[in-house]
Amino acid sequence: MPDERRIALVGAGQMGSALAAGWLRGKRGLDPARLLIVAPEPGDRAKELVAKYALKTAPALGPRMAKDVGMVVLAVKPQVFDTVAPALAANLADDCAVVSIIAGNGLRQMQEVFGDRPLIRAMPNTPTAIGKGITVAIANEAGEARKADAEKLLKVGGPVEWIEDERLMGAVTAVSGSGPAYVFLLAEALAGAGFGEGLPRELADKLARETIIGAAALLAHTGDDPQTLRRAVTSPGGTTQAAIDVMMAGGGLPDLMRRAVNAAERQSRKLGGSNNR
Repeated sequence: MPDERRIALVGAGQMGSALAAGWLRGKRGLDPARLLIVAPEPGDRAKELVAKYALKTAPALGPRMAKDVGMVVLAVKPQVFDTVAPALAANLADDCAVVSIIAGNGLRQMQEVFGDRPLIRAMPNTPTAIGKGITVAIANEAGEARKADAEKLLKVGGPVEWIEDERLMGAVTAVSGSGPAYVFLLAEALAGAGFGEGLPRELADKLARETIIGAAALLAHTGDDPQTLRRAVTSPGGTTQAAIDVMMAGGGLPDLMRRAVNAAERQSRKLGGSNNR
């Protein structure tokens, strides 16, 4: 039977707010009465959600509030986990599920604080806010019984994939967790290049934005792999081929992306410390 107790979102920065926005959107979204925002200083986006949905907020999760919470979603910065988590653990019910979306925050690290509670480590991304995200998750043994509850919550923002090897979470973080920033950087760089070729700034920005949106929609619509779609638009000796030749020279974009993802994966492990190796 699904757990219908309150859900506490601990941390109301960009990622936490994106999750909350995704959970609350649409007629099938989470009942706002079930969501509690726990943060000393909610960000601007979180404040907007609180005002729009009349959400209940608290600077900390005390014993009285904690008894009505069936799931906690940890969305704080990795550096404050050791400060925030023990205080939470002292007040939560023994069967309260804990979902962490903290980069590098491993199940063993969570278990040292939260004990034998159902634990789930998840990595969503910011498009969750508009229902276009994707989440990858892994559960401990106790968390297996609560996976359906967690998936129901997480899939409001997009599809959910479950893995069994936690060592893959660093790569997941590097690809999909950080991935939207790579796309935004591409849009920024493409617009800048167009401006450099003489396009008005506003037009360059619009062309870059709409091109990326359209290409992503085409990728989703056709179901073809990216390589096939790239080749379809690249005529031998044409303008696209000239640009691709530059991007592929000396290892080019594929090599740059491999190094970028590797750097993000290593940083994810570093943030998790020795407990996540």
